[in-house]
Amino acid sequence: MKKDQQLSKIVNKLVPDNQLHAKWLNSLSMMENTGARKISKYEDPVHTNIIVLKHAAEEARHAYYLKKQISKLVKDACPDYSYPYLIAPVESYHYLQQLDVQACRYLKIKLNLAGRELKHGAYLLVTYAIEVRADMLYSIYQEALTSHKSKVNVKSIIAEEEGHLEEMQRMLEVFHPQWQQLAGDMCAVENKLFEIWIKAIAEVIREK
Repeated sequence: MKKDQQLSKIVNKLVPDNQLHAKWLNSLSMMENTGARKISKYEDPVHTNIIVLKHAAEEARHAYYLKKQISKLVKDACPDYSYPYLIAPVESYHYLQQLDVQACRYLKIKLNLAGRELKHGAYLLVTYAIEVRADMLYSIYQEALTSHKSKVNVKSIIAEEEGHLEEMQRMLEVFHPQWQQLAGDMCAVENKLFEIWIKAIAEVIREK
């Protein structure tokens, strides 16, 4: 089964179940918040451009927006990002953390980067891979929301994620002449981590 078909099958089972749907939203919110916090750690206290500031602000807004959507499903559900309030919590936390670690390892070996250059390269590659995935994930999720006439919607996030992807591509073009190979390698790493995450969520649904 293709990954987009697999994801579609999963979200179409999640959306009608308010409890599972709330945990799914909370997990996405946690991931967006993790991304925002990683960008804030990456930011140079002086040499930070407007694109990076915009990206950090929008990731934080996405985390807040997704969290707020939960109240449309279940009142007072998922107060924080503790394991009981997430879907496949171990894999959800592991996904972005591992992607960051593997990006740094890859750039050390591939380009012999260190220090600020390593942080910058990892930020670009990780963000690019995540934005490629987000473009696919949120589009499929919105289709399921529309199909089930859910009160939840993620249309505003979709529009902003598309803009992020274009910005990352432009920054990668400046970063390295062989950016497409680097980005492709990182997307392959992300793909494996995504498979683990989706498999874990599918198990939760089967056990429900």
